[in-house]
Amino acid sequence: MSNPKGPRKTVFRDSGSGQFVTERYANRHPKTTERERVIDPSKRR
Repeated sequence: MSNPKGPRKTVFRDSGSGQFVTERYANRHPKTTERERVIDPSKRR
């Protein structure tokens, strides 16, 4: 219940640098990327 409510989207990050990467890159490099669910700021009120 501590999560704020709102629409979420999946983003992908490089584990080393923290930079956002594409889903294609993340799928090709599963050991060095992380998938996160974040609140979509464009759809939040």
